[in-house]
Amino acid sequence: MPLTERVSFKTRLQRGNRVQVPKYVRWHYKLEPTQILEVTVSVLGAWRPAQSFLSRISKDGRIVVPKLTTVLSADGKTNLDNHIADVRLDPI
Repeated sequence: MPLTERVSFKTRLQRGNRVQVPKYVRWHYKLEPTQILEVTVSVLGAWRPAQSFLSRISKDGRIVVPKLTTVLSADGKTNLDNHIADVRLDPI
């Protein structure tokens, strides 16, 4: 059963521009690696608006944020590792 409603959570950006979807969210909404989602990422502390992109969740529960999205959200910072991000997942 794929995701049918909007889900949002806060997490930290990991090395390699990845975000970890919490295990509870994956289990509760039965997220599958085959499902395409609209992901919106807003880096807290950056003055840029939230950036959206289409993505899938990998088998280990991570989403890779595209390089262009991180550059647009960086607000002049070169490295966003360990920054807190507000992530929203929407079904397509």
